[in-house]
Amino acid sequence: MSNSVVDLLVIGGGINGTGIARDAVGRGLSVVLAEKDDLAQGTSSRATKYIHGGLRYLEYYEFRLVREALKEREVILRAASHLASPLRLVLVHSPEQRPRWLVRLGLFLYDHLGGRKRIPATYSIRLDRDPEGDVVKDQYRHAFAYHDVWCDDARLVVLNAVDAARRGAEILTHTKVTSARREDGLWIATLEQDDGTTKTLKARALMNAGGPWVETVLGNVAGVNSDKRVRLVKGSHIITKRWWKGDHGYALQAPDDRLIFVNPYLDDLAAIGTTDIPFDGRAEDVAISPEETNYLLNILNGYFKVNLTSDDVIWDYSGVRPLFDDGAEGASAVTRDYTFEVDVSEGRAPIVSAFGGKLTTYRKLSEAALALIAPHLPQMSKPWTHDAPLPGGDFPDGDKDGWASDFRARHTWLPDPLARHLITCYGTDADRLLGDAKSLADLGAHFGGQFYEREARWLIDHEWARSADDLLFRRTKHGVTFSTDERESLNDWLATVG
Repeated sequence: MSNSVVDLLVIGGGINGTGIARDAVGRGLSVVLAEKDDLAQGTSSRATKYIHGGLRYLEYYEFRLVREALKEREVILRAASHLASPLRLVLVHSPEQRPRWLVRLGLFLYDHLGGRKRIPATYSIRLDRDPEGDVVKDQYRHAFAYHDVWCDDARLVVLNAVDAARRGAEILTHTKVTSARREDGLWIATLEQDDGTTKTLKARALMNAGGPWVETVLGNVAGVNSDKRVRLVKGSHIITKRWWKGDHGYALQAPDDRLIFVNPYLDDLAAIGTTDIPFDGRAEDVAISPEETNYLLNILNGYFKVNLTSDDVIWDYSGVRPLFDDGAEGASAVTRDYTFEVDVSEGRAPIVSAFGGKLTTYRKLSEAALALIAPHLPQMSKPWTHDAPLPGGDFPDGDKDGWASDFRARHTWLPDPLARHLITCYGTDADRLLGDAKSLADLGAHFGGQFYEREARWLIDHEWARSADDLLFRRTKHGVTFSTDERESLNDWLATVG
């Protein structure tokens, strides 16, 4: 690395960083991505798992953002239909929060702003006679059913990194960029790996996708001053057993005018979130508070006939959203749009820093970021990701269901829950993962649930997984239902594979 010059060094292995790396290498650039921890270890694995337009953003007149995000729902559905699927949400109407006509107007705009193609239209529900109302308290009689897209956020990040690597990018996890300086029209960056070894890399351009650490990278690493700031907002989720029948979720209007989402999760669980709380600590230390748990439980118990307590919480997770600080008074009102700090003075190596953004619009952010450095890298070709499938999403004729039926027919020895897991996580790559396996015994050690040694080795060999958390929570969600003994057994096995 010390003797080579690459076109682009990307700092940050979240959704924006991996999206930029994938887009850039596909345009013919030589790319290195450096992530100080694991891929998606921060914000990008701790979202509500939605590819969505942002229904609530309409109240803040963010029509451009909503329109762009709604269009991106369709793009991601095409690119990763194994990983992403439409989810019907029942928005329970609470007259105390918003008048019914206003909710219906918002949903009308939501249906029509983004050129909806694969997403069904909104319709009304009577909770006192339709089955979706069976678990809802009797005082709520009306609801609207609309659709957004459910997607595993961490795997979306990993698939972008996998595609970038398959196209020639170098993905360096557990590698921190400790310094970067300009010299002779290039960036000279020092990269430190977690074993303490350092390397030097020369790059023609630098992309700062540090998320919560974007200011640190810009000022402390690259030595560039900026007036732009990120505003850290904590969002927390809880996981419980599911208490309703059906594959739909619910959207609840909270007393503070936020929307709380109650989603089906895995086979029989529910994911509930999110909170919106200003955060001024270290992003690495974020964790749910008892107050947040009670906030979510109180909203649930106000709408549903169940009476959930903290004892019903199976798992929880928290993340810090690095929002662009637009001066909004409350955390919920801060824009979810993105902007850039650009230092591309003539004769100097360019650096572009991304502030804000959301999971749904990462691909558009990537295109916009690369457009800013295009004059400095004239060999870069045109955008291409709009119609390109992500790894595993290249189903013949776009027919996921037909391919899945054929996959099950070719692997009749797979139990249905395991087959469903492999199809959802890996799509067409599931065949490559299974290789020559003809029975469960061929999958090696069984760690628990649907997790076997062959999948673990695939994740280590092809997806940069190292630790139990990498395997159980970011590359998969096996860990949600793992026991302490099963986790310890997996750690023992990891120790044997180095």
